[in-house]
Amino acid sequence: MPKMKTHKGAKKRVKVTASGKVVAMRTGKRHLNWQKSGKTIRQKGRKFVLAQAEAERIKLLLPYE
Repeated sequence: MPKMKTHKGAKKRVKVTASGKVVAMRTGKRHLNWQKSGKTIRQKGRKFVLAQAEAERIKLLLPYE
């Protein structure tokens, strides 16, 4: 059986932690920030843990991570 390939798009966007959680960056911080409050921009700079159902889908794309 051949090796499974890692989905490179998913690999660049998320990280699987040692405990198995899937962590990603929040959306909405790239542009149009002049109309957003400083609090909003700071909060979007943090990572967050994906929901369980979504994490399971991502883990199928990252077989060796």
